[in-house]
Amino acid sequence: MYDELFRSLRAELMTSPKLTVDPSDEEIRSAITGIVTAAHRENYMPIAERTRISRELFYSVRRLDILQDLVDDPEVVEIMVNGPDRIFVEKAGVLQRLPRGFSSPEKLDDVIQQIVGRCNRVINERSPIVDARLTDGSRVNAVISPAALNGPILTIRRFPKEPITMDKLVRLGSITEEAACFLEDLIRAGYSSVISGGTSAGKTTFLNALSNYIPKNERIITIEDNAELQLQGIDNLVRLEAKMSNMEGNTEITIRDLIRSSLRMRPDRIIVGEVRGGEAADMLQAFNTGHEGSSCSIHANSCYDAISRLETMVIMALPIPIAAIRRQIASGVDLLIHLSRLRDGRRRVLEIAEVDGMGRDEVEIHSLFKWDDREEELKKTGELVNTLRLERLRKIRGS
Repeated sequence: MYDELFRSLRAELMTSPKLTVDPSDEEIRSAITGIVTAAHRENYMPIAERTRISRELFYSVRRLDILQDLVDDPEVVEIMVNGPDRIFVEKAGVLQRLPRGFSSPEKLDDVIQQIVGRCNRVINERSPIVDARLTDGSRVNAVISPAALNGPILTIRRFPKEPITMDKLVRLGSITEEAACFLEDLIRAGYSSVISGGTSAGKTTFLNALSNYIPKNERIITIEDNAELQLQGIDNLVRLEAKMSNMEGNTEITIRDLIRSSLRMRPDRIIVGEVRGGEAADMLQAFNTGHEGSSCSIHANSCYDAISRLETMVIMALPIPIAAIRRQIASGVDLLIHLSRLRDGRRRVLEIAEVDGMGRDEVEIHSLFKWDDREEELKKTGELVNTLRLERLRKIRGS
């Protein structure tokens, strides 16, 4: 009944003579008030229902329709739209289906076009896939026909307005205080790190938290597909974002382009939000050319898998022997940190490992901290072997 009333009032609103060609928010709200008041006179509506339908009518015209309340809800971390009438949200670690849907596939398409347009991107039949972000930093992926078979698909990954610190991750149980203090010393000392994990494992959040340990007097360059990192307290910070080519003929700017350019910007550390392809080769060059303490994240199922993924991605970019690639990894990467999202929605650090170098023609690693399934705890399992930079840091602190 409510949905039928909403569709009827929205159709009336869209043909209202009160609206100009490019109406202001005030004009839209005035027209909505008139339409809802008239509907109330014909069929009584409680004030709460009038307020709700007025808000949703405004959102349907000016904002993100039924998604606006979800975007405004700080407890919603992910919104998944699988066509106009199948909407799922993740809230407090639980995935649930929204009882409502869009009034039509066209309305969902309008919302996608609105989001994409604000980001200066284009989505159409020739280019049916777009990655973008909202003004609040939320990550957006949209897929339309002909790639999407059951209607337009929209996924919104939201991030907290205030960056999550390592102290908060300790309180949430994502990492132990002992492991957090250990990482603090290593990041300050300039150990390079690769953060691995599956989709929605919390890699970006953890990379943000880890960056708080970077000395504030260093020059940091961040490189991302979509700017999501929220580094705090660093004055000498350069943020770079890749750009796709568009209809106006603007040239594509890739992650690889940005990494190469950043090497000429005199960085102390380079942080790449996520390595997905051939840019792994350029990232390894940064790791091996004096940029100690650089970091990146990568999709992988374990620390060992992260090594294999790096090898594969470098081969995609450079036709060089696998032995040479492994030597680059062994000499450039110091730490591997693997995260996972458990079945109950909790996100945990499952392993922290050190790269030992080459052995038997392969990159060797050993665990420093590892998740114990039986006791559900991250336990210390080994000692750091490469202690030279850590000892140097301790000498500086002691002097």
